Amino acid sequence: MKKLLIACLILFSSCTVQKINNSLTKSDIFDKGHLGFMLLDPDKDKVLVDINSDKYFIPASNTKLFTFYTSYTILGDSLINGLNYLERGDSLIFWGTGDPSLLHPDLKNTVALDFLKNQTKQLYLLDNFDQVDAFGPGWAWDWYNYYYATERSAFPIYGNVVRFDKKDENSKFEIIPSQFKNLLKAETPENWKSYNFQRDQNANLFTYQLPEKWEGTFETDIPFMTSPELAAYSLTEVLGKKVTLIKNETYLSANSKKLQTAAADSIYSQMMKISDNFLAEQLLLLVSDQLDNKLSTADAIAYAKENLLADLPDEPIWVDGSGLSSKNMFTPRSIIALLGKIRSEVPLEKIKAYFPAGGESGTIRNWYPSDPGQPPYIYAKTGTLSMSNALSGYLLTKSGKILHFSCLMNNYPISGNELKTELTKVLYYIHDKY
Repeated sequence: MKKLLIACLILFSSCTVQKINNSLTKSDIFDKGHLGFMLLDPDKDKVLVDINSDKYFIPASNTKLFTFYTSYTILGDSLINGLNYLERGDSLIFWGTGDPSLLHPDLKNTVALDFLKNQTKQLYLLDNFDQVDAFGPGWAWDWYNYYYATERSAFPIYGNVVRFDKKDENSKFEIIPSQFKNLLKAETPENWKSYNFQRDQNANLFTYQLPEKWEGTFETDIPFMTSPELAAYSLTEVLGKKVTLIKNETYLSANSKKLQTAAADSIYSQMMKISDNFLAEQLLLLVSDQLDNKLSTADAIAYAKENLLADLPDEPIWVDGSGLSSKNMFTPRSIIALLGKIRSEVPLEKIKAYFPAGGESGTIRNWYPSDPGQPPYIYAKTGTLSMSNALSGYLLTKSGKILHFSCLMNNYPISGNELKTELTKVLYYIHDKY
């Protein structure tokens, strides 16, 4: 009787896996492009479904899984090093580590600001901006006006964006930081019915369209062009004391002190949940600073590939922190291996706190919902570019298992919503039956 029961369970499991496989390989939707999918039962170390898992795909923001793992391993989950500084007589010389938190409109960290404000020494900002390219390899030139392509920099301030914020129907909108008020002008066409903010491609000059009697609310972030001069000016304004910009590379190799500022946890959570490209890019700069006191995305990636990711099945083709570049390419089976490394080194409760949760939070709050009254069953990172749609992470089944999955979809001539609708059916079936 016991042998019969075991045989029935094996047969049921085999049928379930076959149905999952068929739902992917015989789908009219998935058949319209290139699909890579892998599903793993880590408790049994058993691959349940394998479709093109050894092929390279453009991962879009699934790249942030690699950025997260590298950052978590190198930086930990406590405070990051947010400022390098030297004391020389009556002078304090300081420079950036890539810390994105200083006066960030959401993170609102003021530790570095308070440190500088309380100094009695003369303040000198050391220019190390030329270590960081504003845009990553393969980024499109016409993204300059959009938050998702906010400029990278050595010393971010205000998240490198101007926030236009109208909190209630009857108030005027605010501009944060206010120093940009004089660089903004209205250009509202007749019969304009909504709001729109634009920046000049080559200067920090902004225009907006907003109906005079429009009573809606909004919050929109437009990247500004970064520079060491603007950083020094902004600090002078907010501190109420002179910050002088200097350039002397010998200081960069000195034995500097490091000021701890923001909680890494808060940066990981925002980066993963809302797929924040700016935070992802800055995290790799923080990793580089931690490793060898200079800012290089390429160096951080090279270190991670050699020392943290050498055991992946396929070498990651990895060029930026966010996944904005279509030069990034990973295989589903390497992402599955990475998910296993994350599970083994990051507590499950932290994974749930960092990752978007299906039907509940982040970029999948409107997708992959659980049954009414039940907790989320998907904790996964999304990825979206015009040629790529991706979802990789952890799937909790009704039987109590935690499965690892990676789905990479490239070159589909249909909308991402169609792909996600089809994928929802597959993932729920796995959740319900396996």
